[in-house]
Amino acid sequence: MMPDLGKYSETVLSSYAASLLLLVLLVAVTLWRGRRVRAEMERLEQNRVKRNG
Repeated sequence: MMPDLGKYSETVLSSYAASLLLLVLLVAVTLWRGRRVRAEMERLEQNRVKRNG
């Protein structure tokens, strides 16, 4: 169900699209960084365990 936006429809829909794109990008970057940090933490933990045996 789409409301009648009149002459502002292009502006409103492009704003929705831009917001959705930015949200998806933010989630993707957050997940990517989380994986990278987790891998780095695991690597550091393995090094610590090897040194402290």
